Amino acid sequence: MNIIASKSSLSGNITVPGSKSHTIRALLLATIAEGTSHIKNPLPSADCLSTAAAVPLIGSEIDLNLTTEGEPGTEWVVNGAGSNLHLPSDVVNVGDSGSLLYFLTPVAACFEGTSVFTGDASIRKRPVNHVVDALNQLGAKCFVTRPNVNGCPLVITGSIKKGGKVVTAGEISSQYISGLMFAGILTENPIKIELTNPKETPYLTMTQKWLEKVGVQCSVSSDFKHIEVTPNPSFKGFDVTIPSDWEGVAFPLIAALVSDSKITIENVDSSGTQGDDAIVSIIQSLGADVVWNKEKCTLTVAGGKFSKNGTGRLSTENCPDGELHVNISGFPDAVCALSAVACFTEGTVYIEDAAVCRRKETDRLKVLKIELSKLGAEVEEKEDSLIIHGHSPLLKDGSKNPAFKLHGAVCESYDDHRMAMSLASIGLGLPEDEKIIIKNAECCAVSFPHFYDVMNTINANYRKEV
Repeated sequence: MNIIASKSSLSGNITVPGSKSHTIRALLLATIAEGTSHIKNPLPSADCLSTAAAVPLIGSEIDLNLTTEGEPGTEWVVNGAGSNLHLPSDVVNVGDSGSLLYFLTPVAACFEGTSVFTGDASIRKRPVNHVVDALNQLGAKCFVTRPNVNGCPLVITGSIKKGGKVVTAGEISSQYISGLMFAGILTENPIKIELTNPKETPYLTMTQKWLEKVGVQCSVSSDFKHIEVTPNPSFKGFDVTIPSDWEGVAFPLIAALVSDSKITIENVDSSGTQGDDAIVSIIQSLGADVVWNKEKCTLTVAGGKFSKNGTGRLSTENCPDGELHVNISGFPDAVCALSAVACFTEGTVYIEDAAVCRRKETDRLKVLKIELSKLGAEVEEKEDSLIIHGHSPLLKDGSKNPAFKLHGAVCESYDDHRMAMSLASIGLGLPEDEKIIIKNAECCAVSFPHFYDVMNTINANYRKEV
């Protein structure tokens, strides 16, 4: 499906679905637990449904409370495997979910026998040698099936059941570190993880809080270089309401800022457990009119003529040295949204310490350079950063800025949900008579099901190409 995005003015209220990161963690821990868990407001995205299909292979039973139309309900019930948790009973196909792959492989490695993990074409390009090395350090015999290819299919034999110490590079991904933390619930002795260069640390904090929530002892040093999990395989089921997904909040947020819009995003997570909420303070430093009411859990966003200053002009002029530098290592999934809004910002934005962004659904630094350049943006790609020399559509006096050169184009999504949604957001701020056509735009279902329909309720006017 190709989607057309063009100049629009948003208005009204919107609710973003539950967090993918929280939903997948809840499903996995509910599977390990003894008894029944109730998960409310789960995200019914492709990744989360892949997880719901995979965890029964290790012993749980899941009721998605499907509607008469076959859609997942708003409360999922998990009967945990508890003491009957076992080796996966079939090959585990994780679909396109890196989270599921990296979370579940260490858990599967806690059992004697052989486990096989694979996924779609995208996931088979995701690196796994770091997982192989970590599990082998702990006593497993883990390998990939294709010589000289760093990707699934991945085979695990042997077991990490005894626990122990593992030394691994924290900059590759936080997800398999979380997987090792989950595995620490099931081992005979604690798992001690030594990280040489921790990145994406808010997600490690999220995992720690989930473990502590269910009664598992987990210590994490202040520099995140030392993590220890004490086994506790007998915790009980739980009831939880999944908070909204900040990674999803980012797209209506930036869409409103680059257009003449005023919207309120409801049910915003104010718990501080999602690192992506840093985007609010970042865009406020550019002069964005964003009000976060943490008591009401709402974000009110005004862009363009609806902003307090009547222009909504974004600029780096009040940043140190007149430049915005963002270290994105703690919340790399925000790279697409921040790059999009940088294209509408007067000044230079440096998105730094971003090498992990190359190991997501696609090499996001590379493809952002390609696609934003198609639209007329001036982008530099470095080894671990993007530099965007942006321009506001308006000068300080509110007149048109002749340096603003963004225009329409036919763009690729690369089957990357965040690329698709960032391009769709940019389209709303283009000049009249310009449009972006986003190819294979349905991939947004990975994290934000029905994104275009939901955005159309606040007048985004996205339409399918016919």
